[in-house]
Amino acid sequence: MFCLLVFMCFGDRVEDKKIKEIEQVERRMVVNHSRFNILNFWPSLSKIVLRKRWAQFLQLRKDQEEVILPLIRARREVKEQRLRNLNVEGNEYVLSYVDTLLDLQLPDEKRKLNELEILNLCNEFLNGGTDTTTTALQWIMTNLVKYPQIQEKLLLEIKEVVGEGEEVVKEDDLGKMPYLKAIVLEGLRRHPPARLVLPHAVTKDTVVGEFVVPKNGTVNFMVADMGWDSKVWDDPMAFKPERFLNSEREVSFDITGSREIKMMPFGAGKENLPWSWLSNSSSGVLCG
Repeated sequence: MFCLLVFMCFGDRVEDKKIKEIEQVERRMVVNHSRFNILNFWPSLSKIVLRKRWAQFLQLRKDQEEVILPLIRARREVKEQRLRNLNVEGNEYVLSYVDTLLDLQLPDEKRKLNELEILNLCNEFLNGGTDTTTTALQWIMTNLVKYPQIQEKLLLEIKEVVGEGEEVVKEDDLGKMPYLKAIVLEGLRRHPPARLVLPHAVTKDTVVGEFVVPKNGTVNFMVADMGWDSKVWDDPMAFKPERFLNSEREVSFDITGSREIKMMPFGAGKENLPWSWLSNSSSGVLCG
């Protein structure tokens, strides 16, 4: 999974050793995130009281720069080479996330992103897509083991679409597998990768349904509870992929929440996280 994210981020087939280095430094940052959070409060004081922790943070940040900045610079060089050779078609060129950041213009400051800003966005990209997808996949696979009858139905669908002798499910096959898609959706409903979304605040007294949220009040959404609401879902604590299939055995559910919001494992509407499509497609391929 992490290899896929690295490829999407940098567009090159990075060596396994380099991927391992990226994974290790990103994992260290995630594991120590809660320890470093306190450094945001009274930095001038914490640099004295927590100087050892500051030193650890700065060293980890330096390690990130040493591992990731060369990949960003290499991507910038590839982009410049393509601009110098406009008539040369690169058959193996893949537009990457970093490519889009190199072109990004900050409207207010009227400048492009610097290397450290691009590095921060790459960190967010790599960390944001890894945990959500792997967590969703683990729960889906757990339920397939727990309910062999669901596993058997999925196996029959795979054989019908892919073929009896084939062992690999390709991304193009996913559109022909409604039951597999229903399993992924049920996994996201029953076990959302994130139990909470980012907190929101109101700038004035606001009425939401029957409740009054006072000015500057913070509102959070219990994502799991929305998917377990018995007023919306029949037998919500059961794992039933069939609930997402209509009478024609097709999936018509809108996970983005643009039409209705019955669950929101990745947020909803304009707040829908970009990882929703990645989690859906990669979970489908890996489960298959």
